[in-house]
Amino acid sequence: MSIAFVLGNGLSRKPIPLDPLQQFGKVYACNAVYRTYTPNYLVAVDAKMINEICTAGAQLKIPVWTNPNRAYKKYPGLNFFEPSLGWSSGPTALWLASKNMHPLVFLLGFDFTGTSEGKLNNIFGDTPNYKKNSDTATYHGNWNRQTSIILQKNPLKRYIRVVPEGTSVFEAKDLKKFTNYSEITVQEFKRRFHL
Repeated sequence: MSIAFVLGNGLSRKPIPLDPLQQFGKVYACNAVYRTYTPNYLVAVDAKMINEICTAGAQLKIPVWTNPNRAYKKYPGLNFFEPSLGWSSGPTALWLASKNMHPLVFLLGFDFTGTSEGKLNNIFGDTPNYKKNSDTATYHGNWNRQTSIILQKNPLKRYIRVVPEGTSVFEAKDLKKFTNYSEITVQEFKRRFHL
């Protein structure tokens, strides 16, 4: 079975080792993941992130996907969504994994909301091209809506979101209405793949 792992950058995926995942399936990641890990596909839709990624030459080593932009003509090797979805990077990476025909998709670090204190929930907070960890959480309504669209349009695929144990901060009640969606804890995920 062809498995996809789609990496959001929420703090919940911090305890999950990424290196072993590619022996089980394809890894789709977003934005600054390339700084510390080489996925099979990298998705970035923010112009500042694309400039950073291309300045580092990452698009020459792995497939980098983004929305069309005339400013990117100076960068060789980019792949463009045609037409542009106009979505955030995480849901766009999820869309790409779904389009690439994986029947089973794990969502890691798709935390949607901020921390329990309402602050930024991102592994790369306090680094270039990201908000500060002390900043107010990014609005998550678009991420929920875009993820819901993907679940609705792909009823024969299974989506399993990996969530931290015993917290309501990361609940996504609106996704639970879909029969192709379920959740497992970080510990269950690590046991399943012997991580």
